[in-house]
Amino acid sequence: MPAGVVIVGGGQAGYQTAASLRTEGYDGPVFLIGDEPGVPYQRPPLSKAFMLGKQNPAQIQLRPESFYQSHRIELLAGERAVGIDRIARKVRLGSGAGLEYETLVLALGARNRLLTVPGATLEGVCYLRTLAEAMEVKHRLEQAQQVVVIGGGFIGLEIAASARTLGKQVTVIETLPRLMARAVAPVVSEFFLEAHRAKGVEILLSAHAREIHGGKVGGSGKVQGVSLAQGVSLKDGRRIPADLVVIGIGILPNTELAQDAGLPVANGIAASELLRTADERIFAIGDCAEHPSVFAGLQVRLESVQNAVDQGVCVARTIAGRAARYSATPWFWSDQFDIRLQMAGLPDGHDRTVIRGSPASGKFSVFYFRGEKLCAVDSVNRPLDHLAARRLIGSGITLTPAEAANESVNLKTLP
Repeated sequence: MPAGVVIVGGGQAGYQTAASLRTEGYDGPVFLIGDEPGVPYQRPPLSKAFMLGKQNPAQIQLRPESFYQSHRIELLAGERAVGIDRIARKVRLGSGAGLEYETLVLALGARNRLLTVPGATLEGVCYLRTLAEAMEVKHRLEQAQQVVVIGGGFIGLEIAASARTLGKQVTVIETLPRLMARAVAPVVSEFFLEAHRAKGVEILLSAHAREIHGGKVGGSGKVQGVSLAQGVSLKDGRRIPADLVVIGIGILPNTELAQDAGLPVANGIAASELLRTADERIFAIGDCAEHPSVFAGLQVRLESVQNAVDQGVCVARTIAGRAARYSATPWFWSDQFDIRLQMAGLPDGHDRTVIRGSPASGKFSVFYFRGEKLCAVDSVNRPLDHLAARRLIGSGITLTPAEAANESVNLKTLP
C-alpha cells in the first residue's frame, strides 16, 4: 500500500482530520492510530450525561465502526506510536510494526496532571479524562456517599455537579481563591460558587490537599469515609471524609513523541498558522499543539472541542490542496447542574469588563475589552449573547463597552 496520511491520536482532532480528508476529496490511504480500544468518542459527556446515566458508551461514539470501513479509514485502535523517523517518513508502533507516511498529523491530545501528595495512588482515587476512567468513576459513584473533588476548574465542577445530582455529599477543594480562576471573570466565579453551595456542594477555596488517607478493606488500600481520620487532609489541619476522591487539576499536552523526533516544543508542539510543524510534512493539532492566534496576538494552546474540530478541518483542507491559515473563533462551554456557561474569544490582555444582564437573575454575560476592542465574552444562560459574541469577535465588528452593557442594543443586528 502506498504511503498516505497517518494520523496519530484517536480523539476528536484525529477523528475530525480523518473524516474531513474524505469530505475534502482526498483519495489516498488514511490511517488513524488511537491508543484506546474501540472507536473514537466524545469526551465532554463523560463528566455530565454519561456520569448521570443519560448516555452509554455507544451513544457517545463519534461514529460507529462501519463509518471507518465505508470511508476507507484504517482505524488502528489500541495501538501506540512510539517513534517517528522523519528521514524515512515512518511511524514506529508499539506493536513493532511501522507505517510509512506522506503526511503525518500529530493529534496526540493531553493527559491528566497528576496530584503528587501522599496517598494519591490509593485505590479509590480517580481521574477523569478517558472513557475507561469515566466508567470507573461512575461505578464507584454508585457505592460512594462522600465525594471529594480536588480541583475547582471546569472538569472538577462538572464532576461535583453530577455527583451532587446523584445525591452524594460533595466537597470541592480548590487551591486558588476563586473557582475557574484561570478562565473566567470574578463575577462568573462568584456566581458558580453560590450556585454550587445552593445545591449543597461544600466549596473550600484557597485550600491545599496535603495527604489522602486510606484504610484497609479486603486487604487493599481504599479511600473511605468511616471516620474523620480517613479521607483528605488539608495543609491547615482540616480532614475531610471521603469514600471517593476525584482529581481534576488540569492536563499536560502529550509532546514527547514530537520532541523525541526533534520538533520544537514549548507549551505544546510548535505549529505555524497553517498548523505545520518545523517539518513541512508534519502537522500538529488539538490539545497538544501551540499555534499563533489572531485573537490573542500570541502563541496559544487551546483545550476545546471547537479547536480540535476546526483544526482537523483546516489541516484536511491543506492536505487536499486548499491551504488556509487557521483563524477559527475560539469558543468553549461547561454545563453544571442546570447552568450553561459559554465562552467566546480569548480574554488574554483584557483591561476592562462590562456586564450585560444581571447575575441575580441567573442570566448574564461578561464582555471583555482590550482597549476599545471586544476580545471575549462569557455568557451564563444567555445563548443568544454567545452566538452574537462569536460573530462579533470572528468578524471584528466594532462594539463599544457602552453598547455591550445596554440591553436595548440588539447584538444580532450590529453590522
